[in-house]
Amino acid sequence: MSTASETDSTDGVLAEQLLRLTRRLHRIQKHHMEPLGITPAQGRLLRTVAHHEGGQPPRMADLAARLEVVPRAVTTLVDGLEAAECVRRAPDPANRRVVRIELTETGRATLRRLRNARTEAAEEILAPLTAEQREVLGGLLNALTDAPAEHRC
Repeated sequence: MSTASETDSTDGVLAEQLLRLTRRLHRIQKHHMEPLGITPAQGRLLRTVAHHEGGQPPRMADLAARLEVVPRAVTTLVDGLEAAECVRRAPDPANRRVVRIELTETGRATLRRLRNARTEAAEEILAPLTAEQREVLGGLLNALTDAPAEHRC
């Protein structure tokens, strides 16, 4: 039977391994995304705009809430994506003070290339695992990401 200190030590090692894996995943994804000319944060914003629910493009405040960042960070990301012609700001027809963020055709094409880059990054990071190991890992990751809210930060 393991003691509390052994469990704490194991949990600490697991936490460190997860952090190292997360950093490695970010590095690999960034490497695969560099040719697209967008950052991982911009890619996340593009995906969020593309998958926004509600029948109309999201407001800047919607994006900030969904991405869990301050509105200023969204403004900076939108500025970069607008300069790359991936999104455009559009006034809300019901309230001209509200600005909505629309995906452009260039943005849709960039999203397709982004999906391919993410798939290549995933293949690279998962290459050492067998199909069975990938299935087990998927189950474990689901268990961690689907944990009840009281266990989340």
